[in-house]
Amino acid sequence: MRTVVPGPCPSCSKEIEYLYQTENIPYFSDILIVSANCLSCGYRYVDTQLLKSDEPCRYEFFLSGADDLAVRVARSMTGMIKIPELGVQIDPGPACNGFVTNIEGVLDRIENVVRGALLWAENEERENATTLLDQIARARAGALPFTLIIEDPSGNSAIISEKVKKTPLATDIKNC
Repeated sequence: MRTVVPGPCPSCSKEIEYLYQTENIPYFSDILIVSANCLSCGYRYVDTQLLKSDEPCRYEFFLSGADDLAVRVARSMTGMIKIPELGVQIDPGPACNGFVTNIEGVLDRIENVVRGALLWAENEERENATTLLDQIARARAGALPFTLIIEDPSGNSAIISEKVKKTPLATDIKNC
C-alpha cells in the first residue's frame, strides 16, 4: 500500500509530500517505509518501522566471502550495529533512522561516514580513517572475513539469512 500525504517541511516550512509505503520482506515481516524529500532546502527523511513487535534480540552473521554481501539487513531506529573486526560500533541516537539494505549497503554507509570524517581529521585520526577504508575495501572484496552484529532492544531489526545466529538480548531497564 502506498499513501502520499502533503505537509510542511520541518526545515523550511515549504509544502512537501510524505510517502508512506508498506512492503513485505520475505521470511521477515511487513514494514512501513516513511520518506520525504524537500526540493527547496534539501531536507531528507527516511525511516522504516516493522509492523510487528518482537522480543529484544541479537543477530550475528559471519561473512566469509563476497557472496555474503548480498544478505539482507533491516535495522530499526533502536538497533545497534557492530563489526568487531573493523572496530566499528554504530549506536542509535535521537536522529537515528531505520533502513533496509544488504551487508554491502552497511559497508557503504560506514565508508561514507569515514570519508566525511577525513575532511577534518588530522594526523593519527587520518591514518586510522585511511586504514579503516582499506579494511572496508578488503571486506567488500571478500578478502577480509568479518562478523556483522545487530543488537536491538525493540526486536525490530534483523539479518535475514539461514546462516545467522539469533539469540535473545538481555535488556537492562537502565538502558531503555
